[in-house]
Amino acid sequence: MSNTAVLEKLSSNRAFGGELAKYKFKSAALGGLDTNFNLFLPGKASGGNVPVLVYLAGLTCTEDNGAQKGSFLGPAAKEGIAILFPDTSPRGAGIPGEDDSWDFGTGAGFYINATKPEWSKHYNMRTHVLFELPQVLEAAGLPLDFKRQSIFGHSMGGHGALSLYLSSSKQYRSASAFAPISNPVNAPWGKKAFDGYLQGGSDEAREQYDSTELISKYKDTVHILVDYGTEDNFYKNGQLLPENFLKAARLAGFDEMQVRVREQEGYDHSYYFISTFGEDHIHFHANFLKA
Repeated sequence: MSNTAVLEKLSSNRAFGGELAKYKFKSAALGGLDTNFNLFLPGKASGGNVPVLVYLAGLTCTEDNGAQKGSFLGPAAKEGIAILFPDTSPRGAGIPGEDDSWDFGTGAGFYINATKPEWSKHYNMRTHVLFELPQVLEAAGLPLDFKRQSIFGHSMGGHGALSLYLSSSKQYRSASAFAPISNPVNAPWGKKAFDGYLQGGSDEAREQYDSTELISKYKDTVHILVDYGTEDNFYKNGQLLPENFLKAARLAGFDEMQVRVREQEGYDHSYYFISTFGEDHIHFHANFLKA
C-alpha cells in the first residue's frame, strides 16, 4: 500500500482546546477515488505524539456524523486522545446498483474488502481503515502514535470495530461498539452486504467479518465494551443480535472484565443514545491507550 498520498485540508475548527480538521486525499485502497476523513487532535498534541481512537460510523453516514453528534471530542480532549473519523464507503465509484438502496453501496461499505469483481476495485474499506489511513497520516507527519490505537463504532460501524479488532493481530488495544451488528451472517443487513460484495457470500464472511464467529475462536486477551438500547427498533427486529455475541464470548471463556455487554433501558439507535454513553467509551479506551 503506497503511503505517498497528499493530504488536502478542507476545513478546521477549534474544539475543546484542540482542532477538528477535515482532510481529503486520493485513496489507492478505494481505487483512486477521493475520500474524506475528520481528525480531532487534542490540545496536548503539541507535547508529542498522542494515541489514536478510530470511530466507524453506521449505514448512510459520512465522516461527519460521529464528529458532530457523538459528544466524543470533549472527553477525548481531557484524555489527550486523537479521534480519526473515516467515511463509511467509497464515493462515486459509478458501479451499477451502487446507489439503488440505502443499506448497500454508497454509505454502506461494511468495512470489508469486496471480492466480487465489480466491487473489488473500490470497496476495500478494511484495507483503507486498517492500513491506508495510518500510513497516510504518519507520512503527513501528524502527531499521532499508531502504536497506541483503539477502535469503536456504531451499528454497521460497531460491526466494523469489533470485527477489525478481533481479526487484525492486536493492531488495536481495545474495541467498543454502540448497537453493533454483532452477528451479521445471521442478520438481514449483513446477509445483503456479504452476498453483494463477496463471491462466497456469508460463508466467506464468517472467518473474517462476523464478530460472533470471531470471538468464539479467539485465544488471546480482549478488551471489549458494547452498549445497546432496549427500545432500538433494529435490535427488536433481529439486525443487531448482541445476545449471540455475548453468548459466544462467555462460551469462549471471556468474563465481564474482558467482554462487557450492557443493555441500556429505553434507549434507541440514534445519536442521542450514542452521545449519552460516548464519554463512557472514551474513558474505557483511555485505560488501554494511556497504559
